[in-house]
Amino acid sequence: MTDLRIQAVDDDASIHDWQYAHNLIIPGDVLSLDDVRARTSCNRMEVAYLGDILVGCTTVRPPTGDNGATATVIARVLPEYRRRGLGTRLYERMLGQARALDAQVIETVVLASNPDGLRFAEEHGFVELERYLLREGDTVPWIELRLARSAGQDLAQ
Repeated sequence: MTDLRIQAVDDDASIHDWQYAHNLIIPGDVLSLDDVRARTSCNRMEVAYLGDILVGCTTVRPPTGDNGATATVIARVLPEYRRRGLGTRLYERMLGQARALDAQVIETVVLASNPDGLRFAEEHGFVELERYLLREGDTVPWIELRLARSAGQDLAQ
């Protein structure tokens, strides 16, 4: 697993790979290539590979004037690559990025139909804040979670 390669979403190939991973894991919120391109202007987005094989993608939504000092971190690991420590490596990288952006609060969101993602978040100290539907007619809720202060005390370090 030492050949994990993570790169910024900054060209057509990485935009396509990020879109593929996102849409596979979150089929209820399918994004077009233009949607992904638009998100790159306001978020830190990366794709992860084992060698040349896509294994996942990440998003760090930075603190803004609207969300105070809150950063949202989202790791998506393709199902066949889960339980290998890749999510932890991506999460630790995103947490470092959030710290560098002066985030005081760290949140994440997980689709309720992704028990692996929910278990991962809870094992890393996140606690549920709320469940909500993104659009009218949706049946699978999103779960918003916040990193507990005891788990995130090192944010100021």
